[in-house]
Amino acid sequence: MATFLYRLGRTAFRRRWLVVLLWAVLLGGLGAGAATAPAADDSGTSFMPGIEAQKANDLIGDRFPGRDSDGAYARVVFVAPKGEKLTQDGHRAAIDKLVDEAGDGSKVESAVSPFAAGAVSEDATTAYAQVTYKVKADDLTAADKSALEKAIGQARDTGLTVEVGGTALSSTPAAGGASEIVGVAIAAVVLLITFGSLAAAGLPLLTAMIGVGVSMAAIMAVGSLFGLTATTGTLATMLGLAVGIDYALFVVSRYREERAAGKQPAEAAGVAVGTAGSAVVFAGLTVIIALAGLSVVGVPMLTKMGLCAAGAVVVGVLVALTLVPALLGMWPNATLSRAVRRGKVPRGGGENGGSRWARFVLRRPVPVLLACVAGLGVIAIPAAHLELGMPGDEAKPTSTTERRAYDDLAQGFGPGFNGPLTVVVDAKGVADPKSAAGEIAARLKDTKGVVSVSEPRFNQAGDTALFSAVPSTGPNDESTKSLVQHIRGERPALEKETGATFEVTGSTAMNIDIAQALQNALLPYLAVIIGLALVLLLLVFRSVLVPVKAAFGFLLSVLASLGAVVAVFQWGWGASLIGVEQTGPIMSLMPIFLVGIVFGLAMDYEVFLVARMREAYAHGEPAMSAVTSGFRHSARVVVAAAVIMIAVFSGFIGAGESMIKTIGFGLAIAVLFDAFVVRMALVPAVLALLGDRAWWLPGWLARVLPRVDVEGTGLRTGEAEGARETETVRV
Repeated sequence: MATFLYRLGRTAFRRRWLVVLLWAVLLGGLGAGAATAPAADDSGTSFMPGIEAQKANDLIGDRFPGRDSDGAYARVVFVAPKGEKLTQDGHRAAIDKLVDEAGDGSKVESAVSPFAAGAVSEDATTAYAQVTYKVKADDLTAADKSALEKAIGQARDTGLTVEVGGTALSSTPAAGGASEIVGVAIAAVVLLITFGSLAAAGLPLLTAMIGVGVSMAAIMAVGSLFGLTATTGTLATMLGLAVGIDYALFVVSRYREERAAGKQPAEAAGVAVGTAGSAVVFAGLTVIIALAGLSVVGVPMLTKMGLCAAGAVVVGVLVALTLVPALLGMWPNATLSRAVRRGKVPRGGGENGGSRWARFVLRRPVPVLLACVAGLGVIAIPAAHLELGMPGDEAKPTSTTERRAYDDLAQGFGPGFNGPLTVVVDAKGVADPKSAAGEIAARLKDTKGVVSVSEPRFNQAGDTALFSAVPSTGPNDESTKSLVQHIRGERPALEKETGATFEVTGSTAMNIDIAQALQNALLPYLAVIIGLALVLLLLVFRSVLVPVKAAFGFLLSVLASLGAVVAVFQWGWGASLIGVEQTGPIMSLMPIFLVGIVFGLAMDYEVFLVARMREAYAHGEPAMSAVTSGFRHSARVVVAAAVIMIAVFSGFIGAGESMIKTIGFGLAIAVLFDAFVVRMALVPAVLALLGDRAWWLPGWLARVLPRVDVEGTGLRTGEAEGARETETVRV
């Protein structure tokens, strides 16, 4: 492995113009393909096949072919001034005028007055009008929305409080805004401080952006063929940028180290790719395993996102192995610090903060280990109380009209009004479908926790009915989840009595089913990626205990980060400090995303840090000394990479959307725990206690496992000498 990558790096350095040209042609070609490719359409794709709510939706689509649940809608909520009622002539006229004007749009399917639909609260202080569109929200132009916005403004001028929920006028929240820009700026500053060179700091950023550009262009170019939308590429962008910076950072750092040791530029580039590049390859493979493993969850969208992101990681690895040494060949001295260029740094390096910290841990491994495990264990306790859901308008800031509309409806009609359950009755083959559907509706109406049930509406064939049931509790309330389970539990008895069966769906039931399915998938997903990663790390380190230690540390950091997320976003501890206005269940996809992304980044740091220890040990250093050597050469780079990721992820905490805040906070705190507690403290403490046993491998297993030479032994023993050509490099 090391010899092959050495030759690759050296060739890329010498043929730098050809390599750069090939990447430019690839980027240009894919960009042209992306620009001309038709947009992907994934409207027919189920979010999670197999769950009851999705089966019910599929049945509705089959039996009610004219019913389009994907069309945009706006729910306009009216609240009368204090002491007044909406039924007063002036207020009623203003509401009717709004409905008439909102219904004039060419893409509007219907606009129903609250007085015609009975959508007025008992005290007549709150009402809502439903405006339904023929097209999706993304297909509405500014002109399509203007009629509704103008009518809302006129109604507000009469003294009414008017708020709007739904999808028609909702805006997609910015990922992080100014705070995200600050995060990227911090990353650039960290790179500059780490390298002391603008060129060295800019090169990882440049190559990472090129890699992301290639990945996203490829995704968009084949999007229509595989149903890949901009949404499925979001994770690819995030991780492509993250690993792209990390991998280029590792190679550039090793190149600078080899140059400081006196090697010529081409030789230094070859050794950097042969050693650090080997760590990059296997670190990338662990990330790919984590992302490809998302397919076991059973969510088509998540599978696409995982595979797209895995492809972006592959591109990031290839960029680090080829484009980075090629660019180093163009500016072989520019990436060195000013001190090295002036010859002020002694060859071979010396004592630094990394080695001093390693010696500190090696002198007291037991207290450090206990402190790490106990500290992360305590922080992980709240994770046992994790509640998953899909936060909606109730989680948005009170400054948004969607949140105010949600609150007004909850106050006027009850908390369960914002999350009605949709019940579809399948009476096909039943002698009297209307009687059967009526009996089921009546029984559910008498169920404790149900406030009201609408009249059943039948399809054209008369064999399927729809009605809604409004719970007494909110969509994310635990009582609502129990109610859905209770209603479904009544199904066998009702089916026996009426001959008809039914299923429960709607946004609330869908979110409950998705949360439960993802929670059930979390442990199998963990088992798959950790199992495969153990095998891969066994190949890399040729050790039984080092991979086990790596997996144990990862589990600690993930559980601690989940505990921190629960404490802040579910329990509200310190939530106001980061602008969280409403606590509640954690987004259902959050734990899966957290596990996958953090696993990849954690293994990056593990492979790069411990590979240097393995390299030193393989070249004859004692076990304790090898730990110190690994930290001397790698700690600064790992810390810089972790700080960069924390800064980038922290940028998402400044977003106005609660879900984005959660993702940003969770990823940032997870990298903090894993890089600084697990990799920088727990790892050397465990290796100190194990000593030479850390690198123990049974003889029979050593004979079976292929030797991949990640530590670059072949480069020192002369196996790569045949690949080295004498050349003069003008610098």
